[in-house]
Amino acid sequence: MLLCDIGNTSYHFLQNETEYKEDAKSFDPSSVVEKVFYICVNPIIKPRLEKLQNWIDIAAFIDKTPYYATMGIDRIVACEYITDGVIVDAGTALTVDVVKEGLFQGGFIYPGIHAMQACYTNISSALEYPFNFELDLGKMPKNSTDAISYGYLKTLKSEVDTLAENVFLTGGDARRFAKIFPNAVVDERLLFKSMQKIITKAKLC
Repeated sequence: MLLCDIGNTSYHFLQNETEYKEDAKSFDPSSVVEKVFYICVNPIIKPRLEKLQNWIDIAAFIDKTPYYATMGIDRIVACEYITDGVIVDAGTALTVDVVKEGLFQGGFIYPGIHAMQACYTNISSALEYPFNFELDLGKMPKNSTDAISYGYLKTLKSEVDTLAENVFLTGGDARRFAKIFPNAVVDERLLFKSMQKIITKAKLC
């Protein structure tokens, strides 16, 4: 089974246990001859895929009634995977979504790590520090690196901790955030696993 999660910068493929990426600007999807099950948040790429019979959009097989109209399909698919908990998807943007008893309760969006670091740098080059995921969030910072890190990480952790006991971390930076959510389940393939679950439920293969 060939799965593909298409974002703004890349096609992210999973075939059996092998993951690989192709550049969103240069890759030609018509070069793939086998059947591909995909989700896509890229508005430029999606019309091209709709013309290819072997590319099957999983979004068409999801009941989107519980979700809001402009919610990204990647977030919806992630929510379809769990029954209770909060999903923190740490990618280019950081999204937080809550599911209780199988129903989507709502969610919010943060800048991802690199976007937030760029915000500080745009304010002043004196604020150009990497985030410190090792800092003690129980103590007020006494240096610039920790002051920047605390403002971002403490706010996120405090909010997430109020939402649900079960925290699921996914996305490219999931393991970095695991340091501030030590009891979270880290699953970088959560999205692909949910795609497989939807495919099985819809009896697509």
